[in-house]
Amino acid sequence: MSFSWETSSAASPTTSVAPVTTPLGGAWRLRERARPLAARAPRPELLALMALAAVLNLWALSRNGWANDYYSAAVRSMSTSWHDFLFASLDRSGVMTVDKPPLALWVQALSVRIFGYHSLSILVPQALMGVASVALLYDLLRRRFGRMGAFVGGLALALTPITVAVSRHNNPDALLALCCVAALWCAVRALEDGRTRWLVAAGVCVGLGFETKMGVALTVLPGIAAAWLWVVPAARGRLHALGQLLAGGGAMVLVGGAWPALVELTPAADRPWVSGTSDNRVLSLIFEYNGLGRVDGQSGVPGGGGSNMMGGSPGPLRLLNSALGGQVGWLLGFAVIGGLAILLASRLRRGDARTGWLMVVGGAFATSAILFSAASGIFHPYYVSLLAPFAAALVGAGAAQLIGGGSSARILGPLAVVAAVITELIVRANYPGQLTWLPPALIVVGALAVIALVAFSSRAVRVAALAAALAALLAAPAVWALDTLGHATSGIFPSGGPASAESGGFGGPGGGFGGPGGGFGQLGGRGGFGGRAGAVQLFGAGAGSGSAAGPAGAPPSGALPAPGGRRGFGGGGAGGPIGGDVSASILSYVEEHGGGTIALASQSSAASAIIRQDANVAGIGGFSGRESDVSASWLAQEVRLGRIRWVLHEQGGGFGASLPGDTRTGAKTAMAAVAQACRLVTLPTGTSSASGTSGTSGTSSTSRASSTSRASRASGTSSTLYDCQGRAGELASASTQQSSS
Repeated sequence: MSFSWETSSAASPTTSVAPVTTPLGGAWRLRERARPLAARAPRPELLALMALAAVLNLWALSRNGWANDYYSAAVRSMSTSWHDFLFASLDRSGVMTVDKPPLALWVQALSVRIFGYHSLSILVPQALMGVASVALLYDLLRRRFGRMGAFVGGLALALTPITVAVSRHNNPDALLALCCVAALWCAVRALEDGRTRWLVAAGVCVGLGFETKMGVALTVLPGIAAAWLWVVPAARGRLHALGQLLAGGGAMVLVGGAWPALVELTPAADRPWVSGTSDNRVLSLIFEYNGLGRVDGQSGVPGGGGSNMMGGSPGPLRLLNSALGGQVGWLLGFAVIGGLAILLASRLRRGDARTGWLMVVGGAFATSAILFSAASGIFHPYYVSLLAPFAAALVGAGAAQLIGGGSSARILGPLAVVAAVITELIVRANYPGQLTWLPPALIVVGALAVIALVAFSSRAVRVAALAAALAALLAAPAVWALDTLGHATSGIFPSGGPASAESGGFGGPGGGFGGPGGGFGQLGGRGGFGGRAGAVQLFGAGAGSGSAAGPAGAPPSGALPAPGGRRGFGGGGAGGPIGGDVSASILSYVEEHGGGTIALASQSSAASAIIRQDANVAGIGGFSGRESDVSASWLAQEVRLGRIRWVLHEQGGGFGASLPGDTRTGAKTAMAAVAQACRLVTLPTGTSSASGTSGTSGTSSTSRASSTSRASRASGTSSTLYDCQGRAGELASASTQQSSS
């Protein structure tokens, strides 16, 4: 009865519940329900950051065309066949994969299936990934350092030039950065509540990063593991923490190993050759070409490991040099001192929530910075896009920590400003003629900020001083980020900044590997691998492609654009193909004589033909024709299975064909067997049809040279077409003869 009375009494007009039945009470109840939603709603500064990132990533995006032809061609093939989709085949016949795992290409291929095959259906998902990375980084910072630190870190990431460049490009690095930031975000959530599910989610994100670009995604692991084993055991014990860590590791292995396991378990005859390997094993791709070969060096590195194309010479200051500094180095000084400020404030105490955060994020920063500084193999400047979110996070966290004051902030605040100014001056000095206004502005604003931080202890003064310093420090990357929108960021090496900057060029204004005469000279200017005279031929192999050296000031046909749309690989302008198109006469002849797949040595030449001519072509020697050591017996099997009929021999072709010290075999052995075993095709002058000439191993060298000459004159190229239909046995015999010799 008492409960009934209380209920009745509570319903009387004089109680506090009664107003709910009135209009004012209904509004009160809606307000109470809206409070939790408002707490989770995006903050205005987050919306502003996402809008800024969206503008930078999407503005005039179509000017980038197909960006990297290599991946755009693969997406075209993958969008038309689920078999090619599953194995990331460059060609629609499923002859050879690309030399990366497929996750980023899966996203692009699915977009193409929905919206059709054009450049925006490939590039827009990449741009949105860049926006998502900024949003996740904001929340990663907000959870520990508040909205001010989150805004600074998100702004630093959105304005990093290389972040803008890769978000406007179809290389897999935008998705790699997103996966790694998501892994850090999940790890920080796991440290907050100690739940295994968040650690498992972090493992899944690392695994997805591995499926995007393999081993480089593991750079986030040391920090996550160290933070978990240091912080969590205090709650439930070391064994429990280790078990949780193993659960996260298991999730990582299951997700990251799914595609490699699929490739390894599928018989070689039922899948494409794994590009970049000599043994058709995905494990070789993981541990060699995309693994230790990127760190310790490998044969066929253009210009040598110390060239700007390879990120400059390894060393402790590499991240500030002319190849990398303009892309990611502007704020590294502030990031390092900011991380040090958090370290001194937390003293790595297990009970301090900043400890785990710093170990997770700082560990990823330190691991990737050391790796990128020491790598002596194939290391391109745009790889530092992975470092950008880690550095930006430390900038935001450091700013929040220094604004908060404390005993160490009185010293480290001015030190952070001084270190940041010195860092930016070093980076700017590598680009003569660029940002000439920056040094005096930085020195003046930096000096005033240091004086204010030393002389005053007021929080308001500290906020104003650090805000002014950060605004001055962000000016240079902001200008370069905006400059990135002014030209095409296409070709295989995306790069941020102005088109005239010398941040990632491959030669002087005259082209070549250096000055006006070409040749192997100093790298680091406009132009590159070509230009006006004396160029090194790297991609002039495909039928229909021009030579690397064109007339004075004129880009040759089929030239590969340098980073950021600058001239490169023959002096071509932005958006040029990375290989030459297959001539129309050859395609017409093949179509009129039964069709079938045309095999080329290099996937780069095949990619151009796939995109621009929708040609049924396949590269069998890897990206440049020299990475995949395919055998004649394998080619015989492909011919027997009907996946290859024609072989187009590119005279003198293939990227890296003229580079000294390149001992890779690539498709050379298989092409030699084709010349012995298959029928040589001659294309008569002035017609698109041709007559087949018997070209077995008994054909004389004089007759073969004469036929090749006629074919070259007819098509205007230096390519030779062979018909291998029914010649699988002869190819196998040629393989046996090569082995015995």
